[in-house]
Amino acid sequence: MVKDRVVINVAFLSTYPPRVCGIATFTEDLVSEIDKIAPLYNPFVNTNVIAISDDFYLYDEKVIKELKQFEEESYFEVAQFINESDIDLLVIQHEYGIYGGEYGEYLLHLVDNTKKPFIFVLHTVLLNPIDKQKYIVSYIGSKAVKVVTMARNTIELLVNIYNIPEEKILHIPHGVPINTKVDREKLKRELGLEGRFVVSTFGLIGPGKGIEYAIEAIAKVKDKIPSIIYLILGRTHPGVIKHSGESYRDKLMNMVKEYNLEDHVMFVNRYLTLDEILKYLQLSDIYVTPYLSKEQAVSGTLSYALASGKVIISTAYRYAEELLSDGRGILVDFRDSNAIAEAIKEVYYNKDLREGIEKKAFEYGKSMWWNVVAEKYIKLFDEVVNKKIETFSGRRWKKWNLFAPEMNIYSD
Repeated sequence: MVKDRVVINVAFLSTYPPRVCGIATFTEDLVSEIDKIAPLYNPFVNTNVIAISDDFYLYDEKVIKELKQFEEESYFEVAQFINESDIDLLVIQHEYGIYGGEYGEYLLHLVDNTKKPFIFVLHTVLLNPIDKQKYIVSYIGSKAVKVVTMARNTIELLVNIYNIPEEKILHIPHGVPINTKVDREKLKRELGLEGRFVVSTFGLIGPGKGIEYAIEAIAKVKDKIPSIIYLILGRTHPGVIKHSGESYRDKLMNMVKEYNLEDHVMFVNRYLTLDEILKYLQLSDIYVTPYLSKEQAVSGTLSYALASGKVIISTAYRYAEELLSDGRGILVDFRDSNAIAEAIKEVYYNKDLREGIEKKAFEYGKSMWWNVVAEKYIKLFDEVVNKKIETFSGRRWKKWNLFAPEMNIYSD
């Protein structure tokens, strides 16, 4: 038992399940892992969530407050709630689209009015932001005690474009479940895919995923690889459905018919459980992320596939370039179904290449396991509340000790 335990109350400002959102899943996984390993550490981290809501949701007991995404006044209210609470540290998960106002500008109200220190976790770092996007990240970054990025190659962008001091920036990778190698062929038999060469893509489906190019690639290789099947796993993103219905999925399904791929493409149109995701990844021979944007800074699905030891064929967006370097995967040009098709054939016919990539991917993925990532966050929380000198709430704090507030001094 740890003696003289110190407790740090940490609140995560984020979307949260049952809201369907990649950041919601990320936060749930991170909080769950911190809760699991926190008893091993002093300070002990007690976690709660302030959930960003765009609708009515029935949250679990982790959620202590809701931020109404589209209600500007809610940002002032939540800031007041934080100030009057026993929260010691706020962790703001950031993606422009999960906050209200133009490019999520309502978040600035909360940042300007909270008196508690906060960490700024970035899920998107744009290479060519417009002025308002740049201002929002720069401003919040200037107020944060630490800025966390999940991709090392964004550190230079944050320094040179967003003017965030490099010493304030910390790289912590996107977490992934601990994954063990299993009998791939046994899993295929269990799910009715015995004898098939499985290519897969999972996640919330939308136009930016570039899945149409992967379908075209399957059409180009099906005669050479008759056993091939492409699994498109996951439901359409709720935001896409809200604005354009199922038009993108309908387009993909029409392509399958047009190319006579009914025996080579399968849609699993639902939100998958973690166990289902891992099983589908484990039985896959190739994982594909044919995303269309070079600026994709982070991809949870790519992280999961890498940690599962998969051969990944991906377009060369920034996160893929980082994760798949040193022979951990295969990069192809954007919107190039021919390149995807050639890569699939190369992997299919070259067993040594396939096994070499799988080994490198699995070994690298161990550094991204949730227990490793959660430990980094716990150590960061300890460092921030006990040692850091940073600016927030419009004041320059010369010393900040959450456990001896009478010692805190500042200058305007």
